[in-house]
Amino acid sequence: MEESKENSIHHMTEKICEEMKNAPFYPEFYSNLQKLVASPTVKYENFKETLLKSMKMNGLESEIKNNIYHWLKYKKREVLSPYDAFFRKSQIHWDRRIHKSLNSMSNELGISLVKLRTQTDMDELLNKWNELSNYEVNISKYRPVYAPKDFLEVLLNLKGPVSNTFETLEEYWEFAQIPLNVKNLEELRNVFVELARGDPILGVNFPLNSISNYASFEMERILIGEKVLEKNYAPVAQEYLKKGCPRCLRDKIWALILGSEVKQPQKEYFQKLKDHVLEYDLMIDKLIIKDINLTASNDDQYFVFEDVLYQVMLCFSRDGEILKDLPTQPGFMQVVIKGRQNTAENTLIFPPSGVIPFHGFTMYAAPFCYLYEDPVQLYFTFRAFYLRFWHRLHRVCGHPQGIVSLCLQFERMLQCYEPNLWHHFKKCHIHPLRIVIKWIMRAFSGHLNPEQLLTLWDIILAYDSMEIIPMLAVVILIFRKENLYKVTTLQNLEAVLADLSSIAVIPLLQIAFSKEYQ
Repeated sequence: MEESKENSIHHMTEKICEEMKNAPFYPEFYSNLQKLVASPTVKYENFKETLLKSMKMNGLESEIKNNIYHWLKYKKREVLSPYDAFFRKSQIHWDRRIHKSLNSMSNELGISLVKLRTQTDMDELLNKWNELSNYEVNISKYRPVYAPKDFLEVLLNLKGPVSNTFETLEEYWEFAQIPLNVKNLEELRNVFVELARGDPILGVNFPLNSISNYASFEMERILIGEKVLEKNYAPVAQEYLKKGCPRCLRDKIWALILGSEVKQPQKEYFQKLKDHVLEYDLMIDKLIIKDINLTASNDDQYFVFEDVLYQVMLCFSRDGEILKDLPTQPGFMQVVIKGRQNTAENTLIFPPSGVIPFHGFTMYAAPFCYLYEDPVQLYFTFRAFYLRFWHRLHRVCGHPQGIVSLCLQFERMLQCYEPNLWHHFKKCHIHPLRIVIKWIMRAFSGHLNPEQLLTLWDIILAYDSMEIIPMLAVVILIFRKENLYKVTTLQNLEAVLADLSSIAVIPLLQIAFSKEYQ
């Protein structure tokens, strides 16, 4: 048994070493390690001990630990489900529908999916790169490929691999006949321990008798946070985040946890993405510009970030590493670049990132504008967040934190803990998911005010779990239930829940965790 365990550890160590050699950080790390080995601090007669001590003093130990931590987080993202084949088939079918819609729009408008920009267009785009809101492009005839409500129809029609056992339409009313395991309230309490215990969190539920007491507590959190950043170890930063993060440190804490610190290789990579934007005109560009116009540009909280969002989202669409890093490969098309000969060398994966934006996709990135002024740092932190969390919110999968499981968790929690409200929705013939799908799919971005939203995303990152999203959706419905009981149409139900600006995330969640339901 011990020998088998040792072999397993040895195999994992070899695998990690091989992966690390292919990682972007490795060349610089290896160069610094060589310099360290050649330095006087590393002694030949006591090589191992002096090398390890020198690595610790020079920050190389924490760097390698953090990279292993991030690698393990990436490898553990996907959890096998007995129904993976079913979900893959459903997603492939959905991808085909999206691509068909894209091609139809392309043919209808008489434009190509990909073409080379003219020199004039390249020069104009380059000159206006820092003020892209002034870059004139006609998007009046473009429309989002799909919206959350369209994706919900796909989810509601998932009958599961054991379908054909329900015969009446009434029985089909519930979200999905798929036997996925989702957590109940007690199990969620065991995940979000600090929240469930009602522990004091920065600025919330803390016995404050005066402004000076609050200032003292905030200063304490800042001092602790600075020590965490000095230690430069991602798991410690993740633990620190559970008790609240001062605004002045959030950008650095998130970057440390996600491994999105920007160095020269990241700057060079972002420049390559920018060059790709300047060289190629993708139909996706118009969809991105349209989405920013429909969402962030029309939002009082985000319209000032319009220019940087154009930069970030256009570069995101060109990032082929996203396609490689996604645990389940999305569908994509090989298209010929207009203006070049029809050869294998002149084709392009469309879109290069493999991600086709839906209506509201921009709002995954918009909140990061409150953390970072530098578009490069904003981009890499947003991308890391997307690869760790957001990609599961718009793809059909059986992951415990995928959109299917989150919707199922929402449905079961509402049925269990507020059955009267559930029956009210049912009596109105309106599935409550039709009300909250845009909250869940966008992780509340554009719905909560920015500070409350970032607090919610603190929780997601701290506990490495999106299961807090459907729980908050349920809690908000319960919080507004008296007004919901008074209306019976979808339009009026949405009106009751339209304004979430007064929602305070932590107090609501702590009340919900502390309540004993029958």
